[in-house]
Amino acid sequence: MKSFARLLPLLLACVLGTFGGTARAEEPKKPALLVFAAASLTTVLGDLAPAWEKTSGIPVKLSFAASSVLARQIEAGSDADVFVSADQEWMDYLQSRNLIAKSSRVNLVGNRLVLIAPADSKVELEIKPGFDLAGALAGGRLSTGDPDTVPVGRYARSALMSLGVWDQIADRLVRADNVRSAMIYVARGETPLGIVYATDAQIDPKVRVVGTFPDNSHTPITYPAAATAKAGPDAAAFVVFLRSSEAAPSWKKYGFRELAK
Repeated sequence: MKSFARLLPLLLACVLGTFGGTARAEEPKKPALLVFAAASLTTVLGDLAPAWEKTSGIPVKLSFAASSVLARQIEAGSDADVFVSADQEWMDYLQSRNLIAKSSRVNLVGNRLVLIAPADSKVELEIKPGFDLAGALAGGRLSTGDPDTVPVGRYARSALMSLGVWDQIADRLVRADNVRSAMIYVARGETPLGIVYATDAQIDPKVRVVGTFPDNSHTPITYPAAATAKAGPDAAAFVVFLRSSEAAPSWKKYGFRELAK
């Protein structure tokens, strides 16, 4: 009994030392960044988020929808740390309300606007002023984003007005809630034609590009990104990463246009 009593302090020291060492060895988990991004970025950010996590040790949670929906969620008090929009207007909307960190705002990449049809469609159409879009629809409807709120729809309306054919089809739109939904209508054959981004058309084998809208028929398609006003410094760092040379190959892989730096 006496020998055990002499050993007890030593045993306690060993046990406490073991647990203390374990506690010191465990690093606290860093909170995930919540990134709100336009639906057309689903695939590319699915590649870039793991690359960021690997180099920074900071996990990322991605939430995709139309830029309009995401901007309004941020306005309503969402916990988003980063916002990536498919147009300047919705980023301007948040900036005017002091809901983004203005100094973190950058333009990441560009895109093209295309007319698509189901992959097995025989439609041939040259996109030019006065082109017969209504005739090509052959009684069907044209799917794109809702021009009142969704960026791709706004670009589409601008292009069709510029080319003088908007009035032909204004009442024949399927107003999708985001660009991916607009493409699904075409992929399923529910609409004979649709207007989406070139990057979306590139990844879906069930659709084909009929033609590309001239750049001068609509405002430039650019994707601004920014940290939200209440986000920490890691959010701004993530935005910088998206604009970095490390991220550039992924943007190129999925067909986005490089912008002058």
